[in-house]
Amino acid sequence: MTASEPFHIPHNAAHSDAPSLAVTQTESKRREAPAGMLWVPGGTFTMGADSGGEEDEHPSHEVTLPGFWLNATEVTVQDYLDCAHVGPCAMYRQNAAKSFGAGDDAKFRQPFQPISGISWDDARIFCEFRGRRLPREAEWERAARGDDARRYPWGNTRPDPAVHACFARPVGTALGTTCAVGSYPKGAGPYGHLDLAGNIWEWMSDYYDPFAYRRPDAARGDAGTCEQIIETQNWLRREGRQGYTGTNPIPVTCERVLRGGAFNYPAAGLRAMNRVHHPGNWRLLMAGVRCAKDAD
Repeated sequence: MTASEPFHIPHNAAHSDAPSLAVTQTESKRREAPAGMLWVPGGTFTMGADSGGEEDEHPSHEVTLPGFWLNATEVTVQDYLDCAHVGPCAMYRQNAAKSFGAGDDAKFRQPFQPISGISWDDARIFCEFRGRRLPREAEWERAARGDDARRYPWGNTRPDPAVHACFARPVGTALGTTCAVGSYPKGAGPYGHLDLAGNIWEWMSDYYDPFAYRRPDAARGDAGTCEQIIETQNWLRREGRQGYTGTNPIPVTCERVLRGGAFNYPAAGLRAMNRVHHPGNWRLLMAGVRCAKDAD
């Protein structure tokens, strides 16, 4: 599949490592599906991990969520420009690639590549324009891990850049770009969603909370308040816990969560538990969006 070819949701998105949609969606839900979205059934699943990764991914815990809709792929450049040209969406950052040392921005702006270089507000406004919303961090992990606590959306097999996802593409090289959405059908998640690993990081609705998994409301997938988050981050700095929140510095404000990894990330960064945080007003070359929607 090339960047000039549209992605179509398959009628049967079953793959060797993922259950059939016939198991995960009722026929009535399929008929009622919003355009370009797939159903994620409600239920209790395992979020986080007890070891490995970064400390902000610990501990593993059960989270219970209602069902919801989630875009089958990341939002494309073409779809985002539809909003920018006729709606309220701001134009993406037009020097995002150059500022990152990734060459010509045009290499990231083909119609069916994922939109990138947009802020958290840009992402939120796009989803609202479409009658949707940003996904919660817990919802995203539910869609990526299903009921079997898998390490990657497709299962536990180590990521293969020829099979599973758009990743490990060195910045500044001919291959150092995003891929057309839906280019890796064998990397589908448990409910058929594509590109949950690699390509671009996806903005979540949540504030980033280093202690989210230790809070009293963790079983509902809820983070702390901004005030609680600031208090936690200040404590981590006082205790010399740099690295607890990953390789980025411990934040000093309430930042936003991004999930999924990106085209330039190594295999280890594609684990479904991985949490990244950045200020919501940043417009990163590696940051884009996928929308969610509540059940009707």
